[in-house]
Amino acid sequence: MIPLIIFSAQYLYLVVITLGTITVFTSTKRIQRNYVKLILGTFPLAYLISKILAVMIIDPRPYIVQHIQPLIHASTDNGFPSDHTLLTMAIASVIFIYHKKIGILLGVLSVCIGIARVLSNVHHPIDIIGSIVISITSTFIIWYFLNKFKLLK
Repeated sequence: MIPLIIFSAQYLYLVVITLGTITVFTSTKRIQRNYVKLILGTFPLAYLISKILAVMIIDPRPYIVQHIQPLIHASTDNGFPSDHTLLTMAIASVIFIYHKKIGILLGVLSVCIGIARVLSNVHHPIDIIGSIVISITSTFIIWYFLNKFKLLK
């Protein structure tokens, strides 16, 4: 079980990035253009919101607080939010807009990444939940405004 946790915490995000990239590149040209617009809006917005909230929500990493050895290497900075979960859930959310099944699969993998990072003692559950909420909210906001101004075709 430990090797699966370590793999998921350290490397599973690469699977999400790869599957997301394949999904975008195998989509029609119209959907590819829409994905680019969504990505160019969602990723910076999610990053900005995460940086603002990281200043407001201080959550030292579990291995630091509990004085234990984490299963994987992690930085000693604020644990909120989880960057791995933020990125992968942003990918999942954007993909979900045009490819529901793949988006759900990527979302499940993102949650698995978050759980593995909690089990590895590098994040608390709130770090994972915060990342999920930020990513989904950012995607919805960008999708809403792109639709409102008829920029998605």
